[in-house]
Amino acid sequence: MRRQVAAGLLACCLIVDGCAVPPAASVPMPAPPAGGQSGSPEAAVRRHLAREDSQGLLALHLAETRKAIAAPLTLGNHAHLLVDGPQTQQAMLRAVSGARRQVDLETYLLEPGGIGDELAALLVAKAAAQVRVRVLYDGVGSIATPEAFFARLRDAGIPVCAFNPVSQPSADARLSVNNRDHRKILIVDQQLAFTGGINISGTYTSSPFRRRYKAPSAAPDLKTGWRDTHVAVRGPVVGQFQTLFDTTWQDQHCPPGGLPEVPHPATRSGGMAVQLVAADPLAERSELYVALLAAIAHAHHRIWLTYGYFVPDQRIVDALADAARRGVDVRLVLPGFSDFWAPLHAGRAHYADLLAGGVRIFEYRNALLHAKTATVDGVWSSVGSTNLDWRSFVHNYEADLLVLDSDFADEMEDLFAADQAASQEITAGAWARRSVADRLREWLAQRWEYLL
Repeated sequence: MRRQVAAGLLACCLIVDGCAVPPAASVPMPAPPAGGQSGSPEAAVRRHLAREDSQGLLALHLAETRKAIAAPLTLGNHAHLLVDGPQTQQAMLRAVSGARRQVDLETYLLEPGGIGDELAALLVAKAAAQVRVRVLYDGVGSIATPEAFFARLRDAGIPVCAFNPVSQPSADARLSVNNRDHRKILIVDQQLAFTGGINISGTYTSSPFRRRYKAPSAAPDLKTGWRDTHVAVRGPVVGQFQTLFDTTWQDQHCPPGGLPEVPHPATRSGGMAVQLVAADPLAERSELYVALLAAIAHAHHRIWLTYGYFVPDQRIVDALADAARRGVDVRLVLPGFSDFWAPLHAGRAHYADLLAGGVRIFEYRNALLHAKTATVDGVWSSVGSTNLDWRSFVHNYEADLLVLDSDFADEMEDLFAADQAASQEITAGAWARRSVADRLREWLAQRWEYLL
């Protein structure tokens, strides 16, 4: 799907925009917010982290995150890591099955068959039981989904909305076909929210963790068992998810209906400090970009990143290499193969600089890698839909959960170790001996990395 979408967007860009590439610095850094008073939510977060922060790393990353992002972290949350497609899909189906008041689904790809049909049937049943259901899907990501699939939902009284469809003028004249809703959000009863990299798609029908590591020469399976990560969260941060969904629904002039008569604020469910971070191209804002840069710049011990699409700008490359040079353990788990050749080779075009700086690179071989996660210093973690590429940082609407919690980071590090064990390390010596054909692919792909 990414191949067809990228080709279409590339053609549109060449026709409409001439593909002008802005400098990396054009992604703005928001102004630091004013410091919190002693009774403010921010002060409560600081006190909470201080009680668990023997090395001061939580406080350090909290301070740097607050400089990068205006919205506050929230206390009283519990985030649960979901490490593959089957686990995530079953958790989402259970959540929807238990819904009593409201279900809001926002996804890039909503595909019929398998999980798509199962979820659609459940949503229809919930609507019949007077649960308010809304469905928002991306007009390009789901372009191959038959209209009959959506008609079934509408016939059940479910408001269904396409984000920026290509078949009609955008509801917002400022949007181009290049601006896509890449978020994967599910909110149930305003109490439970999901986000991550997993679409409603049959590509997640099996778990890559049940297969042995494939040698680099083994033929990959690009159709099932993708390696991806999602997260479920309860607590006050669910209100941020609800606000984000409602704002997008309204901005897209989606059908009326589906709003609850009485709001039901999420209750406290744990002790984690978390925050929803979003990308909004019209506001020229990628909160994860600035938060990740800040975390990398101030890391003391380790930076472990897993990204299915890796086409970084020079600021990210320099920040990672600088961290490695100052002694931080910087490791990247990246795809060993992809559903589209261009992002794979555009990312590889940066390997030489990263390896020269001391960054360790591992290419995942067990399945197609689609996860978008980061963990820093055993305290700072993110899980969401944002790739480490220009498309996510500049063009797409994205949503990620940022977690400042050592226990959650321990889970993230265990997951990273499992992925690393199923990967082949790329050494500087081996990389210097790669073929002329590979070098040519990297050069060609890098010419278009702004669109990838």
